[in-house]
Amino acid sequence: MTATSLATLLAPAAADMAAVNALIEQRLHSSVPTIDQLSGYIIHSGGKRLRPVMAVLAARACGYEGERHHLLAAVVEFIHTATLLHDDVVDESDLRRGRQTANSRFGNGLSVLVGDFLYSRSFQMMVELGLAEVMDVLAGATNRISEGEVLQFLNRRNIDATPDQCLAIARSKTATLFDAAARCGALLAGQPPQRQQALGDYGLNFGLAYQLVDDLLDYQGDAARIGKNLGDDLAEGSPTLPLAYALQHGDARQVQVVREALRQGGVPDFAAVLDVIESTGAIAYTARLARTYAERAEAALDGLPDSPALQALQGLARFAVSRDF
Repeated sequence: MTATSLATLLAPAAADMAAVNALIEQRLHSSVPTIDQLSGYIIHSGGKRLRPVMAVLAARACGYEGERHHLLAAVVEFIHTATLLHDDVVDESDLRRGRQTANSRFGNGLSVLVGDFLYSRSFQMMVELGLAEVMDVLAGATNRISEGEVLQFLNRRNIDATPDQCLAIARSKTATLFDAAARCGALLAGQPPQRQQALGDYGLNFGLAYQLVDDLLDYQGDAARIGKNLGDDLAEGSPTLPLAYALQHGDARQVQVVREALRQGGVPDFAAVLDVIESTGAIAYTARLARTYAERAEAALDGLPDSPALQALQGLARFAVSRDF
C-alpha cells in the first residue's frame, strides 16, 4: 500500500488529525529553544501518526462527538516520540524514516533529555484531560513499554532466542501503545468496559501484526521505502521473530549461521542469514502469524455500528499486513 492510499484510507480522520497536529505544535513549545528544535525535528520526521489516529478513530467509531480526543491523541504521540528518542540512543541508530536520527544529529545526551521532556509534557496533558481512567491506562502502557525496551536490550545477542520471547517484546514495546490508544478512545466516548476491552484488543492485535511486518521488512523491504537500512535489527543483534523461528527449525549449519550473525552483528552475512530464514520457512511463518493478528484485530470490531471511522479501523487492520513501508 502506498502513502497516497493510506491517506485515502485515513480520510475520515483528516479533520481531527489537522486539529491534533496543531495541538502538537502548540504543546511542543518550551522556553528552552533547543527543546523546540530537537523535539520538532523528530515530530516532523514523516511518521505515519498511526497511534494518535487510532485514538481519534476509536473515539469516533464509538460515537464520541466532542474534541477532547485531540488532546488524547497528542498525548499518545508525545509518549511514542519520547520512546523513539530513547530507543535510537540505546540502539545507536543513525537513520529513521530516511533521515538522520535525532541522536546522530544532536547527540545522545540531548536526545535522552528531550525524550524526558516529552514524557513529562504528556503527563501534564493527561492531567488536563481530567479522566483518572485514561491516566491509569496510559501510565500503565508507558510502564510496559519501558519494560519491553529493557527486555529487548537484555535479549540482544541472545543466540537461543525463542519466538515467545520475541512476541513478548513486541507485545510490550509496540502493541501496548496501540492497545492504550484505542482503549482510551472508547473510554473517552463513555463506552462500557466490554467495549473498551474490545477496542483494546483491536489495538493490541493490530500492533502485533504491525510489528511482525516490520520484522519482515527488515529482511525483504526496500530501504528507501521503509526509511532505514535493511538488516538493522540483525546489526544490533536483535533476534526478531524470523530469526527466532529459524533458530528453532534450522539444521545445525543454519542455526550456526544465525548464531554467528547475532554474536557479531551480521550485516556482512546478511545474504546468508536471509537464505536461512527463507529456507526454514521463517518468512512464511511470520507473515501467516501477522495475518492472524490482523484478522483478530478486525474481528474485535464486531458489534460497532457502521461508520466511516469503523471502516477506517477495518482498513488499518488490512494495511498492517499489506504495507511495504
